[in-house]
Amino acid sequence: MVVGRGSFVEAYPLFGLDTRDYDDLFAEKLDLFLKLGEATSVTWEGRFRPALRGQGVFPRPHQPQMPVWIGVGGTPESFVRAGALGLPLMVAIIGGSFDRFRPLIDLYRDAGRRAGHGPEMLRVGIHAMGFVGETNAAAKEAFFPGWAHLTAKIGRERGWSRPTRQQFEAMAGPDGAFLVGDPATVSAKMLRASEELGGISRITFQMSTASLEPAAMKRSIELLGTEVAPVVRASGRKP
Repeated sequence: MVVGRGSFVEAYPLFGLDTRDYDDLFAEKLDLFLKLGEATSVTWEGRFRPALRGQGVFPRPHQPQMPVWIGVGGTPESFVRAGALGLPLMVAIIGGSFDRFRPLIDLYRDAGRRAGHGPEMLRVGIHAMGFVGETNAAAKEAFFPGWAHLTAKIGRERGWSRPTRQQFEAMAGPDGAFLVGDPATVSAKMLRASEELGGISRITFQMSTASLEPAAMKRSIELLGTEVAPVVRASGRKP
């Protein structure tokens, strides 16, 4: 399970809560969530919700301990908090380049080491725009229209400039953070991203923004499993 911290352009009430308290809200909710995973009955008190006095929480997870990853964007405090807690990190990278996140991931690992957590606890994952096609050109032609439509829609709400094909090509290029291309291109970029970020253990793809036909999505998943994953595994490097 990935739990993440977002950001807001301006503060406004949400379900009776003030988003100016967002960071405190996230820290408190995460603390409670982790405690609920550790024990069936929890005694807990916080600022933003009623206290728990030994109530049972059911059903329980199948695993002895539910796997929890902390989803982050670009807020240094979020990286430090995940490291201090010794929780795996899932970095959402929706543009730019992978290497620009290395200083933040180093913050995460440093915070984890200072808190006494071993390297096996401090795992790093990436969530990025991705799509695999038969060729680089085919993959980009399939993915671009949906990406441009969604990015333009979000941009209107947040005051961004309209996305361009030039921006897309740059992010799908060798130095960009889009994992869009044929199997060889995508596997090479995954391995390069791992090297640039000091080793990663998981990559997840955001493919739904392309608004693709189900057959194209299915084929992309097939190529990931049959051609991309074997190359990555055979390299002996993570992910």
